[in-house]
Amino acid sequence: MELNDLKIDKSWTLFLDRDGVINERLIDDYVKQINELRILDGVPEAIALFNELFGVTVVVTNQQGIGKGMMDESDLELIHGYMNNVFENKGGKIDKFYFAPQLAKEGSDYRKPGTGMGLHAQKDYPQIDFSKSIMIGDNESDIEFGMKLGMKTILLTKVRNISTKADYIFDTLHSVAKTLKN
Repeated sequence: MELNDLKIDKSWTLFLDRDGVINERLIDDYVKQINELRILDGVPEAIALFNELFGVTVVVTNQQGIGKGMMDESDLELIHGYMNNVFENKGGKIDKFYFAPQLAKEGSDYRKPGTGMGLHAQKDYPQIDFSKSIMIGDNESDIEFGMKLGMKTILLTKVRNISTKADYIFDTLHSVAKTLKN
């Protein structure tokens, strides 16, 4: 089944990972301040297109930089507020940002691939039906998160011939938006 065969309408929900999907991933580091944030090309336009299609658009992001004491929740709120300002300037918005501050070694179900952030989103937005949801991420923990909740999954990667459980593979968030819009 092709992605645009899904018949997406306002009853659908979009879940997005953040680092590597919306903004550049910092290798062996975290985006701790706005000046370290680089939003990827085409993302603000993609968010605007997604808002035309989906009823709810949320971000689910592991942020163990908080758990490591490298930043705090107010730093993260500033970053996410700045992102939404950029998106709103292009006609889009993220309805809510969910983040898991726990360290990976804690084994929290709130961190992806655990389902905690998805269940929290469903509590905040009771209309969320995971069978009518798409998770877009850039690594297998994002894909596992989506699969555990029964979502369709999209892996963003420039690598071809990659082994993944994702339903679809795309290069960029903007290419997903353009495909769904057509």
